[in-house]
Amino acid sequence: MKRIAAAVALVLAVPAIAQMPTPVPAEAPADPNAIPLYPDMKAPKGSTENWVRFGKDLAVRNVTVPTITPVLPDPAKATGAAVVVAPGGAFMLLAMDHEGWSVARWLADHGIAAFVLKYRLNQTPADIGEASAYMGKRMAESLRDPTAAPGITEPRATLDSLAALKLVRAGAGKWGVDPQRVGMIGFSAGAMTVLNAALEGKGSDRPSFIGYVYGPMLAREVPADAPPMFAAIANDDSLFPNPSYGLVESWRRAHAPVELHAYERGDHGFGTGKPGTTTMGVLPQFQAWLDMRGLLNAKVAQ
Repeated sequence: MKRIAAAVALVLAVPAIAQMPTPVPAEAPADPNAIPLYPDMKAPKGSTENWVRFGKDLAVRNVTVPTITPVLPDPAKATGAAVVVAPGGAFMLLAMDHEGWSVARWLADHGIAAFVLKYRLNQTPADIGEASAYMGKRMAESLRDPTAAPGITEPRATLDSLAALKLVRAGAGKWGVDPQRVGMIGFSAGAMTVLNAALEGKGSDRPSFIGYVYGPMLAREVPADAPPMFAAIANDDSLFPNPSYGLVESWRRAHAPVELHAYERGDHGFGTGKPGTTTMGVLPQFQAWLDMRGLLNAKVAQ
């Protein structure tokens, strides 16, 4: 039962089931800076995004036209590094506030250009009650076997992440970023999307580095030229229990750079940090890791 409850918590993009506010329908926020990944793509006839609010946090379902939204640093402290931010939500929802815009604002405040990715999702019922029941059921079925990869996937999310990287690199001069230092950070399903971009992208199309935050830790085939990975997860993650850190070991066996932060407590979905736990250090530690690797040192020539 705890695992099923945690599955519902993931879908609803909140850290703990006991703290889960009731979702209510919400208006789509104004996002004038959003850039379509595919300018000629139109939403299927009759489809519409469904926005909901969990307390103060906005989330969206039924995304069919993907976008990125730039969140840029003050030019005086810009480092030239850029990060595409991929929120999670079981490929049926995107936690745009909790794991998207809040992350991007933190990065921009620390000199890192951020681009929030709103990627395509599995379709869910438009009615919020029907959608909650549907998503909870699918998640519970998807996670019955903790030794297997989650059963819910979305290949279009991987395509969208690679398209976002291409778009950011193409606009590097406009945004003051170095195309050689464009990476990604993702949370839960967003982490899975980021991982797929790193493993399926070819050559310079893949991310320069990745942040993999509370994604499944199952082993994968990893090439020797895989990008550096920063991985973070709580040891009490109730959605993705960790009998081992197989993914980190896969990176190590490939002799690819990897750093792991395994927090004692924090559960699943801690976002930028769960107060009272050391998960509050996740973004500062990600920044320190980027700095250690020399990714924040050089500014782009203007």
